[in-house]
Amino acid sequence: MHKHTIRIPQEQLLFSRQYLISLILPLIAEQVLAITIGLADTMMVSQSGEAAVSGVSLVDSLSNLFIQLFGAFATGGAVISSQYLGQKNQIHASLAAKQLIYVSLFSAVALIAFGIPFRPIILRTIFGDIEGQVMRPAVHYFLFVLLSFPGLAIFNSCAALFRSMGNSKATMKVSLLMNVIHITGNAWLIFGMGLGVMGAGISTFVARSTAAIIMLVMIHKKRHPIHVDNIFAFEWRPILIKKILRIAVPSGIENSMFQIGKLSVQSLTASFGTVALAANAISSALAGFSNIPGNAIGLASITVIGQCVGAGEYRQVSYYSKRFIILVYASVFALCVPMLFLAHPLIQLFHVSEAASTLAEQVLMLNLLVSLVFWPPSFTVGNFLRATGDARFTMTISMLSMWVFRVGLSYLFASFGWGLQGVWIAMYVDWLVRGIAFSSRLINGGWKNKQVV
Repeated sequence: MHKHTIRIPQEQLLFSRQYLISLILPLIAEQVLAITIGLADTMMVSQSGEAAVSGVSLVDSLSNLFIQLFGAFATGGAVISSQYLGQKNQIHASLAAKQLIYVSLFSAVALIAFGIPFRPIILRTIFGDIEGQVMRPAVHYFLFVLLSFPGLAIFNSCAALFRSMGNSKATMKVSLLMNVIHITGNAWLIFGMGLGVMGAGISTFVARSTAAIIMLVMIHKKRHPIHVDNIFAFEWRPILIKKILRIAVPSGIENSMFQIGKLSVQSLTASFGTVALAANAISSALAGFSNIPGNAIGLASITVIGQCVGAGEYRQVSYYSKRFIILVYASVFALCVPMLFLAHPLIQLFHVSEAASTLAEQVLMLNLLVSLVFWPPSFTVGNFLRATGDARFTMTISMLSMWVFRVGLSYLFASFGWGLQGVWIAMYVDWLVRGIAFSSRLINGGWKNKQVV
């Protein structure tokens, strides 16, 4: 990225301001929906007690490891499809889309076959000696989360493809429906039927499966620049799969190692007791709000920067990257500052003990302050680099930073007696290191010549 101001005549820009607004705003709305429903889910489950919240939190932490795998495939497919669209090659973009769906679905089915019979063993292996009152709801919830993975894999893949086309409104609408089904199902099954944590799992399965079916119908329509013909007419294209995996494998390794590191830290958190687990779950859920616009812009950047790279417009990669990062900083500030004043009343919405509420508030307040500075370069800039095809670099930096700083320092700080707050401080050091590395790579132009199509 050029250090001086990048000036490109408006008529030469690949994307208008109106296009970017129409791409980003639905993504923000979709992120708001996801976080809001997640909070509602946690609050509903909290009616069953701290053990239920802790059990669901453990499973969600574990399932995020697998969800990151689907996200990696979706990112790989989105980058390839975006770069093909930048080349005006809709045929190959559509062929790549079909391969993306196959790979994602196969992975989800494999996870079900392995995960269902070994649920208790997996949970004990990762989280250690969990209290029985936490393990029971975790095992029940884990079953339905696993069954929901095929639906989630298909939804994520199709959503990434629609974003590649600049049609984020479509994914927002389906996401809205999915979340309405989820929250309605929760209300009926948890409160009406008295199924507790199991009810939350069933509604997750139904919501994700319904969304997947709708997305498959939509992506089949030929009016879209990227469309999938005859999804049941199986065809395997190794060259396209190799291109997808060139992005997906480094991203998948990066995301998986990142989540394994988080699970290692979560295991440490579990050793602090149920109060710390509940406080961690609440703090994580609320902290996600400040990241909503940044996550949305990061998703949008894959479409924009990917197409710029496909068209060979490297100056526009730098142009849009600079504007995106400024926008992310502005949005994080706009959300974190008000939440500093709303932290206490928001935490009181959760039905947990006073000790858990107090700890959650302490953790959340520091997180909001740190996010103002360190979050944008650590997360948003990484997406810029992946969109160019520079996924191997982001993988290497993320893995090293995660294990050396986030995991290593968590255990070190725990030995100092810092408890849950020490775990979060270790995470902030990880943010700082990754942000510096990613920003340096973007500025010095090391991402160039990484085009993958």
